[in-house]
Amino acid sequence: MTERPTALVTGASRGIGEAIARALAPTHHVILGGRDGDALAALAAELPDARAWPVELTQVTAADVADVERLDLLVHSAGIGTLGTIAELPADAWRNTMELNVIAVAELTRLLLPALRPAGGQVICVNSGAGLRANPGWGAYAASKFALRAFADALRQEETDLRVTTVYPGRVATDMQRGVRAQEGGEYEPDKYLTPESVARAVLAAVNAGPDAHLTELVLRPSAGPVN
Repeated sequence: MTERPTALVTGASRGIGEAIARALAPTHHVILGGRDGDALAALAAELPDARAWPVELTQVTAADVADVERLDLLVHSAGIGTLGTIAELPADAWRNTMELNVIAVAELTRLLLPALRPAGGQVICVNSGAGLRANPGWGAYAASKFALRAFADALRQEETDLRVTTVYPGRVATDMQRGVRAQEGGEYEPDKYLTPESVARAVLAAVNAGPDAHLTELVLRPSAGPVN
C-alpha cells in the first residue's frame, strides 16, 4: 500500500483552511493547524486520515514541528484582516497583521524546509486580491499581502526543487469576511462572494497540476463581478 502524501494546512479550523483540508482529505494525511483545538479535533474526527495541530503560529518553534519528518504540501491559509486608514491605525495593528500574515508564514516555512526538500514538496500561500492592489482603508492588510507575495516569489527562486504557488482570491464567504464587512460598514452578501470550496478547488488544481507543471499564481474573482 502506497503511503499517503502529507499536507499541513494552517487556519484549518474554519473558512478557507477548513475547505482546503476537506478537499485534500481523500488523498492526503492532513495535519490541521490552528488556534482552536476543539474545532480542529472535531474536524480531524470527520476526515479519514487527519490529526489536529493546535498552535499559536506567531510563536511556533522547532519543537512544534519536530515530528514532521517529510512534508509534501504546506498550505498557508491563516491570516487576519484589520482595516483602517493610515491616519487611524496604530503601530500595534500593523505589527499584529505582519506577525501572522507574513512573519509566521516565513518562520513556519523555514522550520519545515528540511521536511519539504526530500519530498520535492509544494508551498501554497493563500493571498488575497489585496496582494495585487491596495485600496483606501486597506493599507496594513495590503502591505502584509504584498509582503506575502514577495516571500513566495523569493522562496520559489531560492528553493528550486520546490513548487511555490500563490492563490489570490477575491472576497470569500467566511467569518473573516463577515468581520471585514462590519469594519467597512457594509452588508455581508455571501451570494456575491466566492465560496471557500471554490478556493479549495483552485488549491487542488495547483496540487494536481502534475510533476512537469508549476502553477505559480492563480487569481480568482467572484463571478458576480466587482463587489464593494
